[in-house]
Amino acid sequence: AIDLLKIVYEKQMKLIAHWMRVGFIHGVMNTDNMTISGETIDYGPCAFMDTYNPDTVFSSIDLQGRYAYFNQPAITKWNLERFAESLLPLISRNREKAIKTATEIMSSFPNKYKIVWVSMMKNKLGIIGDNSDDENLIAELLNWMFVNKIDYTNTFCYLMNELFIDKSVYKDKQFLSWKKKWEKRRLNDNTIENSIKLMREVNPLIIPRNYLVEEALKSATEFNDMTKVKKLSQIYKNPYEKTSEISVYQELPASKNEKYQTYCGT
Repeated sequence: AIDLLKIVYEKQMKLIAHWMRVGFIHGVMNTDNMTISGETIDYGPCAFMDTYNPDTVFSSIDLQGRYAYFNQPAITKWNLERFAESLLPLISRNREKAIKTATEIMSSFPNKYKIVWVSMMKNKLGIIGDNSDDENLIAELLNWMFVNKIDYTNTFCYLMNELFIDKSVYKDKQFLSWKKKWEKRRLNDNTIENSIKLMREVNPLIIPRNYLVEEALKSATEFNDMTKVKKLSQIYKNPYEKTSEISVYQELPASKNEKYQTYCGT
């Protein structure tokens, strides 16, 4: 039972890090929507974040932001703790001993997840090796995106020279100052070629933009036209590959401030 808990713990921790990597917001992280196999299930109200905001919520029923983007790791820990409770009789016949063992395992989650998350973010930035200032470099970029309402996915595409739409937002002085530090840092333990290769392995060039998904759903449900649904289904099979149409799928919605909501039936 202890080994099972540890395995599920590791699988879920890595899964959530991947969600965070691509800006995926599940929207309904009930305990019954988490698997011991570490796979994502129940795609009802899920959506991908455009503008970077840690508090992003799409699900219409998540009024308190319980399942907000940056709260997903904490909810994962909470769910795993409920799973651990169900295993207590199998961990030890002595209930106090079982609780102590499970608690010790689960108490390590925040620190272990942070290590996984930092490593993931360094990969997104093409940084190899360790530096005491790496976390500050990551935080500075995320804060700039948040304050200036900048697109999460496209920012990493820009850093890889794979952004094919308007790049004017990246002429900002604060961003350029950060970019100089980043360029210097990634050359410390790396080459440009290796850095870009690493970045391209973990940064999707496109994500299912909510407005495009909505257009496709509307065509299908209101006009019985599956053309857009089939097109999106095809294009999103290979989100890391550059195509001749890529700029269309990197375009942002007309209104950044539009409040997009998803539903369990979506």
